[in-house]
Amino acid sequence: MEGLEVTVLLGLTILTGALLAPRVRLALPLVLVIIGLALGFVPALREIQLPPETVLLLFLPVMLFWESLTTSLRAIRRDFRYILPMSTLLVVVSAFAVAGIGLLFGLPWETALILGAAVAPPDATAVAALGRLLPRRMFMKLKAESLTNDGTALVLYAIGISLAIGGHINPLSVTSMVIVSYLGGIAAGVAVAALAFLLLRAVSSTIVINTTLLLVPFVAFLLAELITASGVLAVVVAGVIIAYVSPTVTTAQSRRQAESAWPFGVFLLNGALFVLIGLEVQYVVHQISAGAIGRLVLVTLAVWVALLVVRYLFQLLSVPFYQRTGPRPPRGVRARSRVLSTFAGMRGAVSLAIALSVPAGAVAGGALDGRDEIVFVTAGVILLSLLVQGTLLPAIVRWARIPADQGEVEEYELAERTISGAALSALDDLAVRFEVSDDVRDRVRFEGYQMLEYTNARTLAREQALVDAEVKALDEMLGQPDPLAAGTQPEEDVSGSEGISSAGIGSDGIGGEPIDVGGQDAAAGSAPRRTLIEGATLQMIATSEDVDLLQRSPLVRHEEFTRLKLGLLDRKREVLLGLRRSGTVDDLVVRRISARLDLEQLRLQGLEEFD
Repeated sequence: MEGLEVTVLLGLTILTGALLAPRVRLALPLVLVIIGLALGFVPALREIQLPPETVLLLFLPVMLFWESLTTSLRAIRRDFRYILPMSTLLVVVSAFAVAGIGLLFGLPWETALILGAAVAPPDATAVAALGRLLPRRMFMKLKAESLTNDGTALVLYAIGISLAIGGHINPLSVTSMVIVSYLGGIAAGVAVAALAFLLLRAVSSTIVINTTLLLVPFVAFLLAELITASGVLAVVVAGVIIAYVSPTVTTAQSRRQAESAWPFGVFLLNGALFVLIGLEVQYVVHQISAGAIGRLVLVTLAVWVALLVVRYLFQLLSVPFYQRTGPRPPRGVRARSRVLSTFAGMRGAVSLAIALSVPAGAVAGGALDGRDEIVFVTAGVILLSLLVQGTLLPAIVRWARIPADQGEVEEYELAERTISGAALSALDDLAVRFEVSDDVRDRVRFEGYQMLEYTNARTLAREQALVDAEVKALDEMLGQPDPLAAGTQPEEDVSGSEGISSAGIGSDGIGGEPIDVGGQDAAAGSAPRRTLIEGATLQMIATSEDVDLLQRSPLVRHEEFTRLKLGLLDRKREVLLGLRRSGTVDDLVVRRISARLDLEQLRLQGLEEFD
C-alpha cells in the first residue's frame, strides 16, 4: 500500500477505536490492538510493515521525550534505590530467564539471548497508556523504571547479536559496552539539553521555542547513536533536564502551545503503534509454518509467565535493600502492591523495535537465524501483556486496596496557599513599583483574599470529606447506622460561601464592583443614562448616574490592573519554583499550577500580544 493510504487507514482506525473504547469499556490501546489484529486478516493490509528505524527514530524519541517531560524528578531521586536495580539487574535476570526457556524449547543460545533482551524491559509508553489507574507513587516508580531500563536491554541485545555472528565476548568488552551505553547516553542527553537551554534563553518567539523543543529528542537520540551509546537514555536525560529548566527559559504562550500539541501528537503515534502491533502479529503468524506455530505459542506463554514470576520474585527478594520513607505499610498491603506492580509491567514499543532490528539471514561476519521466531514470540508477549495484563489491571487495582495517597493533593493546596500569601504580602511594594493607584491596588487585594479564602475552604471541605468517609466505613464495619445521619440538620457549608458569594455574585470579577444587567443599575437602582450614537462614534453604551466621568480613565485603571496582576503572577512563579527547589512540592504539582498561571497571564495580556 502507498504511504498516503496507510496514513489514512491508521487515522481512521484510531478514530474508530476512540469512538468504540468508551462504549465497550476497554482502554483505547487494547481496542486498537484488537482492531489491528482484525485488519491483519486482510492480506493487503497484513503486508504493511513497520521498519525498525521508524520505531527507533520517529516513534520512540517523541513518546519518550514527552514521558520524560511529565515525570517527577523528585520522585526519581526519592525512589532511586528502587529504580536502579529494577532497571538494570531485573532486566538482566529476566533476559537470562527467558533465554533459559528458549533453550528448553530448542532455540539456539544466541537466539534465545536476543529474545530475552527484547522482552525483558517493561515499556514506558505502554505503562503510561494503561497504568493511570495505579497509585500515584507506584505509577511514577514504574514509569521511571521503564524510561531507564532500555539501555540495559540494548547492551544485552548487542551481546546476543555479536555472539550470533561469531564475535568474541569477554568481561572487558561487556563492561565497555555498559559504560559507553549508559555514560555516553547520559552525556549526550546533558549536552543537547545544555545547548537547548542556551538557545531558549536567548529567544522569545513561540515558534522558535517549540521548534527547538521538538528537535531536542531527535538530536539527543542521533548524537547518542553516533557514539554507540543509548539513544533512549539520552532522550530521557534531555527530557528530564528540559522539564526542570523549562519554566525559566520559555514563555506562557509557548508552554500553552506545547501543552496542546505534544499530547495530541503522542496520542496519534501511540495509537498508530498499537494498531501496527496487531498487524505485525498477523504478519509473523502467516510467515511461519503451521507446524512451528504450536511450539512458538507454547514458548510465548512460557516466556510471558516467566517474566511475571521473575518480576514478582525479584521485588520480594530485594525488599531489604529498599530505602523506606514514611511509615511501613502493613504486610498484606506490601504483598498486594508487589502483585499489582508485577502486572503493571507491560511490554510495548521498545520490545517490538528490538525484535524487528534483528538482521535477517546473512550479516557481516556470519549468519543469523531465528529472526521470525524472535519477532513471533516478542509480538505474542506484547499482545498478552496488553490484552491480558491490561484487561486485568483495573480488577487487580480494586483487589489490592492500596490506601489512597493524598500527598499530591495536599502539596497542591499548600503551594496554592503559599504563593497566594506571598503575592498578597508583596502587593504594596508591587503597587508602588508599577505606579498603581490605591483603588486598583485595593481591588486586587480583595480579589487575592477572596481566592485565598476559597483555597482554604476547599482544603477544609476535602479534609472533612475524608473524615466523613472514614466514619461511614467504620459504621458499616460495625453494622450500626450513623446516629448523626438522621434527624439532624446538615452542618454549615465550609466552602467559605459567605466570604465569596457576598462579594462575588453580581460583580464583574474585579474587586466586586456592581455591573449593569438588563439596563438596571445593581448598585443604586437608578435608571440608566444612555448616550446617542452620532455618525460612527460610540462613546459609551450605558452608565449609572453615580459614575463620575471625571475620574481616572477606565483604560488607565485597566492598564494599572493588568500591570499589577502580571507582577503578582511573576511573584507567584518565583515562590513556586522556590518550593520546587526546596523539595516541598513535586515537579508535577508545579507543572499543574504553572499551567493555571500561564492561562491567567494569557487572559490578562490577550493573544494579540503574541501575534
